[in-house]
Amino acid sequence: MHIEFKEVQKFTQWWLWLLLIAISVLPLLLIDRTLIKGDVWADRTLSDFGLILGATAIFAVLGLFFTMKLKTAIDKNGIQMHFFPFIKKRVAWSDIKNVKVVNYGFVGGWGIRLWTTYGTVYNIKGNKGLAVELKNGKKFLIGTQKETELKEVVEKMSLS
Repeated sequence: MHIEFKEVQKFTQWWLWLLLIAISVLPLLLIDRTLIKGDVWADRTLSDFGLILGATAIFAVLGLFFTMKLKTAIDKNGIQMHFFPFIKKRVAWSDIKNVKVVNYGFVGGWGIRLWTTYGTVYNIKGNKGLAVELKNGKKFLIGTQKETELKEVVEKMSLS
């Protein structure tokens, strides 16, 4: 199967990583200094465990952002999208009513956005994407950083 279009996007915004790292360091600064002094766990207060649990959760979110990626592939059979680790979608051309590359503007942030004008939006950054409307009435949009290349492939596939 020959892939006509392939794109892999990750969160690479420097300001996002700065914010996530700053938020991750904050709980560590708040943990009681007695932890560093080597007191036994039996002497720990509930608030200390809460801070440790909070720090663990924040590092889990940091890890999640580090591993998230949006993969798009288009071939003669259809469109494939994988927003790792959340959702994987494959749509055949025969199920598609309309497809076009659009400037979707701002939809309330990045990630997975529900109930927008374009249906569910899957994006990592930017404001360009592939709007897909299915024959069953459902819609979704896949963000892209390769607008020109995607337009060319969509035109080629719709002519086939």
